[in-house]
Amino acid sequence: MEVSNAVALVTGANGGIGSHFVEQLLQLKVAKIYVCARSIEKLNSLVALDRQRIIPIELDVTNPQSVAAAAGQCSDVTLLINNAGTSLNQGIISAPDLESARAELEVNYFGMASMCRAFAPILKQQGGGAIVNILSLLGKVNLPFSGSYSASKAAAISMTQSVRAELAAQNTLVMAVMPGTVDTELAKAWPDPKVAPAEVVRATLQALMANEEDVYPGEQATQVSAQLLVDPKGVEKYMASFLPGMELAGTNA
Repeated sequence: MEVSNAVALVTGANGGIGSHFVEQLLQLKVAKIYVCARSIEKLNSLVALDRQRIIPIELDVTNPQSVAAAAGQCSDVTLLINNAGTSLNQGIISAPDLESARAELEVNYFGMASMCRAFAPILKQQGGGAIVNILSLLGKVNLPFSGSYSASKAAAISMTQSVRAELAAQNTLVMAVMPGTVDTELAKAWPDPKVAPAEVVRATLQALMANEEDVYPGEQATQVSAQLLVDPKGVEKYMASFLPGMELAGTNA
């Protein structure tokens, strides 16, 4: 996809990865960026980067009315970047209840699916464009320490494949971005190694311009994704050794 002169929309734009998307898209000479967050005040510093090209949008991806309103306001989007996500670091059995699992699914799966549904017709009108879904390597192999998060990302990966198939006829590129541990606020308590948010964005945009569908940013994600092809059960057993409440070492998120 040609990124210069694109009209982008970034959900979770005020977060670590989201803000880097905005900065790098500006460098690539996009025409406009809609930056989205649940609180529009959190977007002030991003808007200050370029008041001509950056437009703040209040958006809660878990609220259908909010998603519909955003689609109505942003009817010229050619590049949708679904970056909003949450991780509550709960197991499945060890969690006190399933409320964390439901909250993660609402954002990481249903919220992302709602955005894809709302903007698919808009992208079609613009000639196809692209959807970039920021997922996780943990959608490929579950980490019990964060089991419900892993499950939500697995659901989102499967959903991304479905959206890709359904939108192929309208020439929409649908990308799955699956990094390992990213050095953001969500993963501040997680051990190294971590990939820098700027590197995740750089790899994603490079893959976007090359029309690649799946990308594993960073050395950690590249290595583990390769190991999953060779010895999936071995990777699963290794990850299973990190149970809820245990100190982590060398895991992926």
